[in-house]
Amino acid sequence: MATERGLKVATIGGGSSYTPEIVEGFIKRYDELPVKDLYLVDIEEGKWKLDIVGALAQRMVEEAGVDMKIHLTLDRREAIKDADFVTTQFRVGLLDARIRDEKIPLRYNCIGQETTGAGGLAKALRTIPVILDICKDIEELAPDAWLINFTNPSGIIAETVNKHTNVKSIGLCNVPVKMHMMSADILGVDREDVRMDLLGLNHLVWGRDVIYKGESKIDEVLEKLVSGQVQEVKNVPDFGWGEDLLKSLRMMPCPYHRYYYLTAKMLEEEIESAKTKGTRGEVVKKVEAELFELYKDPNLKEKPKQLEQRGGQYYSDAACDLISAIYNDKGTIHYVNIQNNGTVDCLPNDSAIERTCYVDKEGAHPLNVKPLPSKVKGLLQVVNEYEALAVEAGVYGDYDAALQALVIHPLVESSIAKPLLDDIIKENIDYLPQFKAVVESGRVK
Repeated sequence: MATERGLKVATIGGGSSYTPEIVEGFIKRYDELPVKDLYLVDIEEGKWKLDIVGALAQRMVEEAGVDMKIHLTLDRREAIKDADFVTTQFRVGLLDARIRDEKIPLRYNCIGQETTGAGGLAKALRTIPVILDICKDIEELAPDAWLINFTNPSGIIAETVNKHTNVKSIGLCNVPVKMHMMSADILGVDREDVRMDLLGLNHLVWGRDVIYKGESKIDEVLEKLVSGQVQEVKNVPDFGWGEDLLKSLRMMPCPYHRYYYLTAKMLEEEIESAKTKGTRGEVVKKVEAELFELYKDPNLKEKPKQLEQRGGQYYSDAACDLISAIYNDKGTIHYVNIQNNGTVDCLPNDSAIERTCYVDKEGAHPLNVKPLPSKVKGLLQVVNEYEALAVEAGVYGDYDAALQALVIHPLVESSIAKPLLDDIIKENIDYLPQFKAVVESGRVK
């Protein structure tokens, strides 16, 4: 791994507003992680953002005085060739596609969310062909590279890569990182001294325990959550969980569990927000526009505080930490998306799970799992099967698989599944090459 020159990293979606965070992460770890060439890659439509973010990245590197060269390119293959690590943080269709993902389901009085349910399926169907193309390039041009993916829906993308490519990959999400940080803050202890027993799927992960210096602290954390005094994440409305729910669950739900446990409240909030301040995607579009105005400032030489207003903060720093663990063979604990391979006995081996793992030069190794109780197993299995169908639909353009994915998803009322799916396909067809034959056949109404 690495040449005499040092490490080469390619970041696909380099024009993202999150890029300053990954640059900062590499800078502060430079002594242990000698990234000499960082390629920021984007598409023609994102070139203006790439230029702005790239200039800021260059200023950050110069200010830090590290020997890291920033390369800006629209040539993905050039960036991937001989890379040691490839990170992916792209959004097919840009934020306008996210806004559609939120608004189309709302027409049917259905949750519109970018990573799960109908909106999550739409995003997956657009993203799968692109991640497979990227993986083909990696297989050809950098077969020893690690792919670190934090493109959503992260679990479905992880499962796609695991099932349909030979690329070494690990999926990453900031939600477990936030749960870890919040638990440590609740306990008033150093975050380094806390380890979470996390298990589930991406955006459907439960904290089975919070361990501080060998002692279980889950009851203390849940008690604080019941009080409603804890701010969780910025991109999910922070309704209280309710004492009975948390006591009977006796696990820490992730913020996205609100879509399953508090569905009616979440739908009501989405409908109201769409009428007043806009969907989350519309809000993020405004935040991102403000960020890029900040990034243009030639005097700005660090990641601005305002970046934390985006929902995905800490993604990039967690990615740098993960890359360092692999490169330096650290054997440290991380919360990642990996292939199940028997870790959870009630899920297929080729499913992607989110789990507490130790990470070394060979990749991520999940910690052992006790059998899951019925109170989480049922929901986990249903959403897992939805994800498997989403992968099948996205890879093969399989209309039946896409339809059944929506029919079985807990957030979709089955009678609206077909018209909802047809709207998703029609309004995203420019990004769904795998479904063009289905549309031409007349099956999409």
